[in-house]
Amino acid sequence: MSSAHVASNVSPAPDPTVTAPPVVDAGPRFADPAPLGLAAFALTTFVLSFANAGIIPTAGAAVLGLAAFYGGLGQLIAGIWEFANKNTFGATAFCTYGGFWLAFWYLVSTKGDVAAGGTGVGIFLIAFGIFTLYMTVAALRTTGALVAVFAFLTLTFFALGIGAAAGASGLSVLGGYLGIITALLAWYTSFATVLNSSFKRVVLPVFPRA
Repeated sequence: MSSAHVASNVSPAPDPTVTAPPVVDAGPRFADPAPLGLAAFALTTFVLSFANAGIIPTAGAAVLGLAAFYGGLGQLIAGIWEFANKNTFGATAFCTYGGFWLAFWYLVSTKGDVAAGGTGVGIFLIAFGIFTLYMTVAALRTTGALVAVFAFLTLTFFALGIGAAAGASGLSVLGGYLGIITALLAWYTSFATVLNSSFKRVVLPVFPRA
């Protein structure tokens, strides 16, 4: 074998003066699923809260279909796509609250809430209140709009949970009104995100904090 042939098989040494091109973050590969998750959460919470507040008592029965298919499955779908978008906060929140609504639907549909009694339902709601409380802390690095949603949702869960466990109807009614406020805040955040995405500019602020 000739020396010329050997030389042709040897890779040239890298030129230290040539730098590699910068890695560009292309961002999420998919559309933002957060407006869907927020809308599903808002609408289902809005309807149930009218029953909890005593404004429309029959809304508690009307919300069951929403709890299963919109608040439940809708948020689970949004949460799974948040995993694909590498959004840990969104994935954790939407999958958990999707699970909450499915659990609520099952609990009421099977009369499990009657068997559990006030204390059983109370600890169920308080447990979700604890989850929502630490998600509120995590939300401090997202947007002011989301902080407001999670802060009012925390108050809603604790008011409803303590009200159910203690048999304090006044607290349950308060939880209903807090839930209505929470739903309106979630709707605003969903609407702002969709609107800003559609117009390609900030039309409604969500007050970024990161």
